[in-house]
Amino acid sequence: MEYAKNGQKEKALKELDEALLLDTNNFLIRKQRWYIRYPEKFSPTIDTEWQQKQLQKERAEEEALKGDLVCGPDGCVIPGTTKNTIPK
Repeated sequence: MEYAKNGQKEKALKELDEALLLDTNNFLIRKQRWYIRYPEKFSPTIDTEWQQKQLQKERAEEEALKGDLVCGPDGCVIPGTTKNTIPK
């Protein structure tokens, strides 16, 4: 969020996007991304209904991206490797 405070929104979003890949269930990271991308949803009041819809939308998109990946409790394995690289 320091990047965003210093006017470097794209750099902040890149860092937050990468963090979310490591911890897809982290709601705080999602909210920080939304705050930068959609500030109107946070002021003058926080639009919690929008947040719930946005969360459902993002989770559906993430599931679609996983496609045929083999996933377990530690994440998903990229085909051709044995490394878990996409957290579940």
